[in-house]
Amino acid sequence: MIDLIILANLVDGPKHGYALKKQAGTVLSDSELHNNLVYPLLRRFTSQGWVTKKSAPGQRGQIRQLYALTTAGRRALRERLNAFEEKEAQSTEEFLLRVGLFDLLDPAARQRILGTREQVLERRKEHFASLQRMELGIYGSEVVGFLSQRAKDEHAWLRRLCRLAPNHPTRVTSDSGRRGRGRNSQPHISTQRSTPGCNGNTSNWKPGSG
Repeated sequence: MIDLIILANLVDGPKHGYALKKQAGTVLSDSELHNNLVYPLLRRFTSQGWVTKKSAPGQRGQIRQLYALTTAGRRALRERLNAFEEKEAQSTEEFLLRVGLFDLLDPAARQRILGTREQVLERRKEHFASLQRMELGIYGSEVVGFLSQRAKDEHAWLRRLCRLAPNHPTRVTSDSGRRGRGRNSQPHISTQRSTPGCNGNTSNWKPGSG
């Protein structure tokens, strides 16, 4: 997941290694990632043609390495974000990372990711319901109740995302990685109408249902 975060931090433009390390650490709730974790990834990205590296003067006159995302790198990032199957859907961190980068994905990919996560949530809710029928004691019941409510809350949030996902435009980035649109480019906006459920399953998407 760290590799996706580093690549995503280059979408808006070139950055030096220290800035990437700090930003990735902030996303991961770590003040600063270790050099042995970040720079080997950047070397791999460079050898794969996903990232370019050039020397540039720093604010204090020192020479720093500036990293920039290539067209191949943006394509690889989108492909990696699109790779969301059962294993990734089980991970809350993997899911939230992709939602945070939904503006890089087309509406169909967003809905597929949401639908895959929805299936996981449905199974978890069924599992928690069966646990609540057991004698777990006061604290065991508290834990299961907390987890069950969290799954219901996420399901409600997922419904909101399903309404947003088909209609929000995909971010357009130039070859330099700058955010925004080119002078003659038009934003990509899906004409697909919003549906009650990302899998086309309306049985679990009745108004007021949890």
